[in-house]
Amino acid sequence: MLKMIERIGTASWHGDLKSGKGQLSTGSGVLKEVPYEVKTRFGNQLGTNPEELLGAAHAACFSMALSLALTSAGFSVTSITTKDKVLMDKVGEGFQILKIETDTVAIVAGISYDRFQDIVEKVKDNCPVSKALKGVELVVNATLYPSEPKLQVSP
Repeated sequence: MLKMIERIGTASWHGDLKSGKGQLSTGSGVLKEVPYEVKTRFGNQLGTNPEELLGAAHAACFSMALSLALTSAGFSVTSITTKDKVLMDKVGEGFQILKIETDTVAIVAGISYDRFQDIVEKVKDNCPVSKALKGVELVVNATLYPSEPKLQVSP
């Protein structure tokens, strides 16, 4: 039986929303203590934000899944480039991701336009990140400390 694949992403935030700052990292260490803040999320300050990372994750997954689907259908893939535009707006009292527009460009020999579009539609519904964006069980484990925890050092 195949072991479940597990990937880790972490983020910390210090301070209030408006003036606070955060850092995010990936378990692989490829992203390590990357800063993010309100100005990188809602403004144009250089830096990352959750929506940009979500777009990159989906674009990467979609490209890989499309490559697999095209290859499995007997086609030779030269390249696939995918760009996701994650659109978020104020809804009620908060913000909501309303739409993700995915543009993909592929170089594939010997495939008709209609066959390519058919495969793209199947991938749209079946790439793992696409599936997660439709709805996934979200389990939140929350721990609250009333103040800074005291670290215990083992002798």
